[in-house]
Amino acid sequence: MTRFPARLYNEGMSDEVLIDKHEHIATVTLNRPAQRNAISYPMWLELAEVYGELEQDSSVRVVVITGAGDEAFSAGADIKDFQEHRNNPETARVYASALESALRALEGISKPVISRINGFCVGGGCETTMSTDIRIATEGSRFGIPVARIGITAGHHESQRLVQVVGAANAAYILLTADLIDANRALSMGLVHEVVPASQLDERVSALASRMSNLAPASHRIHKRILKTLAQGRTLDSLTQEERNLPLSVFATKDFEEGVRAFQEKRTANFQGD
Repeated sequence: MTRFPARLYNEGMSDEVLIDKHEHIATVTLNRPAQRNAISYPMWLELAEVYGELEQDSSVRVVVITGAGDEAFSAGADIKDFQEHRNNPETARVYASALESALRALEGISKPVISRINGFCVGGGCETTMSTDIRIATEGSRFGIPVARIGITAGHHESQRLVQVVGAANAAYILLTADLIDANRALSMGLVHEVVPASQLDERVSALASRMSNLAPASHRIHKRILKTLAQGRTLDSLTQEERNLPLSVFATKDFEEGVRAFQEKRTANFQGD
């Protein structure tokens, strides 16, 4: 495994975001363990660029997002930013744009993205995980978006993601109570897909990421586009001709040819992503 600061992946960046690349898997680590991996304003800007670079990197087939240390995935937005970046509606608008740009870049990655969650997953940290495809958490993890405790709100885009993930009723509970919920409650809501003992987290995420990285990248890319379209509430009758043809486009890929050939030859497919 090769670990390097994100600045080596994208020149000029800090050591508060780290990237590991191993075979076809890239792991993005929020690296502020002393602050429970709170995400600062500069980090939101940095993360947007990192996610864009990962999307363009053809050697990466699966992305994992996690937090450094054992205490937190992320405690959310850094409260220290309020004095400079969120002290009135105008500065808050600029901050919200940076946050949303990062989350959109994350959910715009056409490859599977897994959240590896160990500990507190709160506020902007929780919102980050909702922009990923699969969320695996430890038994001791805790979740919430307790913004009402400090007199602010989640934005429309963040609230929309929350509703899409857990439904309107659970979203109302999370936002209006400002409670932190345990991993089992999060699982029952659909906020996470699996809950595992802390000792098994790395093994489970690694195995899942490895298995997914060996599947057809073209299939993943098309599935994510289809799922995103459906999540927008579009009816099938409203699809454009291009969108209707999207599932059929896979039949023109080398991934499809290799998949069928490997099945016929009773061997593991060696997908190249085109």
